[in-house]
Amino acid sequence: MLNIAKIKNGIVIDHIKAGQGIRIFNWLGLGKAPYNVAFVVNASSKHMELKDIIKIDNTIAINYELLGLIDPDITINIIENEIITEKIKLQLPQRVEDIILCKNPRCVTSTETYVPHIFHLEDPALGTYRCEYCDEIRSAGDFR
Repeated sequence: MLNIAKIKNGIVIDHIKAGQGIRIFNWLGLGKAPYNVAFVVNASSKHMELKDIIKIDNTIAINYELLGLIDPDITINIIENEIITEKIKLQLPQRVEDIILCKNPRCVTSTETYVPHIFHLEDPALGTYRCEYCDEIRSAGDFR
């Protein structure tokens, strides 16, 4: 049995789909963090069979929209004095700006670089988004 010490103040990113944790770990730049970070791969889970977990012994700013695009089933636990003070359940955001890029060459975002790339959730079950300007459909996994 793997045993990782409690963190005093920080963040636990839990219920990550097995195999997706490395993507989040790298996106957050945790490999070069000057504080303790535990990255658990393929942990047993009652609800998911297997999951990844990231424990960060520090409070850091996290873009929850982008994290929700990576895996909308993630739970964020905020830890203060070794106690969970807040649980944040992520989901696919309804609207994202400058996270997913439109690839349609006829879209205004292709020619006018100052126009933000805005997408709206089209189908939550499929994780697809629709461009606000040209109606191009993109997957939640197509973010920059």
